[in-house]
Amino acid sequence: MKGEGEMAHDILLSGKLIEIIETSRNNALRKVNEELIRMYWLVGEYLSIESMKATFGDKYIDMISKEIQEMFPGIRGFNRRGLYRMKQFYELYRDNAIVSPLLTQLSWSNHLLIMSGCKSDVEREFYMRLCIKENYSKRELERQINSGYYERYMLSKEKLLPEPIKGLKENPFLDSYIIEFLDLPKNFKESDLRKGLIQNMKEFILEVGKDFTFIDEEYRVQVGGEDFRIDLLFFHRGLQCLVAFELKIGKFKPEYVSKMDFYLEALDRQKKKDNENPSVGMILCASKDDEVVEYAMSRTMSPMLVAEYKLQLPDKTVLQKKLQELINMPLLEE
Repeated sequence: MKGEGEMAHDILLSGKLIEIIETSRNNALRKVNEELIRMYWLVGEYLSIESMKATFGDKYIDMISKEIQEMFPGIRGFNRRGLYRMKQFYELYRDNAIVSPLLTQLSWSNHLLIMSGCKSDVEREFYMRLCIKENYSKRELERQINSGYYERYMLSKEKLLPEPIKGLKENPFLDSYIIEFLDLPKNFKESDLRKGLIQNMKEFILEVGKDFTFIDEEYRVQVGGEDFRIDLLFFHRGLQCLVAFELKIGKFKPEYVSKMDFYLEALDRQKKKDNENPSVGMILCASKDDEVVEYAMSRTMSPMLVAEYKLQLPDKTVLQKKLQELINMPLLEE
């Protein structure tokens, strides 16, 4: 019989083998995907060049599709619709040197979502980079596009950030969050909101970003012999800091800032490690008045933000209009 030490060694060896197999499989899948995207690109290039000829027409695409099906029985994606998508794919990106290195890093299904769901080169590049960074599945990307993530991100960038947040390397926070995945009672309480987010943490992490690692709910800090509880506590890998979320079912109130100040001070004194940055606070409310928020936070030195949440997917046309108005807003003369 093997001793405990030998069994532990076998378990570690088994874990290492699993890691090797998974890494090799993932690398192989990436290579297959790269070749697939290159093939679609070359097919699209061929069709685009042929389209310049006078003989090109709808029947030509049908003939090409039929010929491919005869040569490669059972091949998928090369019907009339698929061939037009490959042609569109090539023509959309052939003159875009910025996104060229990104193309083979996305799956074809994600490319199709981006091509059909985005209106500008900037938006398409945004979702490409987001897909690569967050390793989105088709379902996850579709959800982000439908929730107007690009528009919300761009609108958030234009908001004035507290000075401590500006000093950090990045700002991963949005001005508004969509949590349509919750099934809350009609007159829900803050505890219902917290429990709903806990039960749907995978979806909430998709919304806030996969660099967020969930630590605990109602996280306890003790000051002066008294217990205080933070609604949700995360650690952000990019910012290298603790992030405290306070959940409010109503409109933002100025007194929320002092409470968050207190929590952040307790986290920094008691929980923050020497190699970590100061803790960041996020006050998540059902609604907010930006002017009230600005007044309330004008004198705090804590890295803190206030955002609002929505329980339904937004009207993307409204977000697009807001973003367009912001982009075209004339500069004030000095």
